[in-house]
Amino acid sequence: MAEGDTILRAARRIEKALGGEQVEVSAPSPRGRASGVQRLDGRTLEGAEARGKHLLLHFGGLTLHSHLGMSGGWHLYERETAWRKAPGAAWAVLRGKSAEAVQFGGPTLRVLRSDALRRDPTIARLGPDILAEDFDAAIVGRSLRTAPDLAIGDALLDQTLVAGIGNIFKSEACFAAHQDPWQAIAAISDPQLQHVVQAAHHLMSEAVESGRQDRAAYRRAGRPCPTCATPILSRGQGDANRTTYWCPTCQAAS
Repeated sequence: MAEGDTILRAARRIEKALGGEQVEVSAPSPRGRASGVQRLDGRTLEGAEARGKHLLLHFGGLTLHSHLGMSGGWHLYERETAWRKAPGAAWAVLRGKSAEAVQFGGPTLRVLRSDALRRDPTIARLGPDILAEDFDAAIVGRSLRTAPDLAIGDALLDQTLVAGIGNIFKSEACFAAHQDPWQAIAAISDPQLQHVVQAAHHLMSEAVESGRQDRAAYRRAGRPCPTCATPILSRGQGDANRTTYWCPTCQAAS
């Protein structure tokens, strides 16, 4: 699933390529046409932003909202060049003077009134954004404290507590902060909790700039920990059974 770093990079790239331009909008796929994206045809893209894992493209009084889920993606091409996927699979095509942004797949694509965003239940319930310009680890920590019985590894995936973190950076942040991902929020001190949150912010910010998601623990089960050489462990966690990766030595509960 695309995490917040991927969405923020997509927002920046789309705004750089198409921002301020009047765009042609089409929907080759029936799923795209069902979302009503044609209503945006001829409008000016005024800005693009990421809110956690959600991409919002603003066109005056209307906003295009997408969530990519496990398999969706936004591609950016020079205009009139070949796409990496079949044209008929595109849910939305935003075509400017020299570039075009194309969205393929994902569970959410919809057009809504911009003034309704604040009241929209999907957007309004999001927790503080891990990549927000005004990011504050203490604020995120207080949000996580509202779920004291959750394990930190599970809580980091709850988008109502903190928006933008997915399975990769859940594991990587806990590893970087030497925090046991199975320890309940209530058992973690404020400095420890903020250390995890700060690690997630730092790692994801680096990924935004580099385009790489460097991994020390994620999908490295059975391989030696890069710090102590103990084999990395993995196990499903939480109601969704998302796999967590951790070092039982470096991340042992204190």
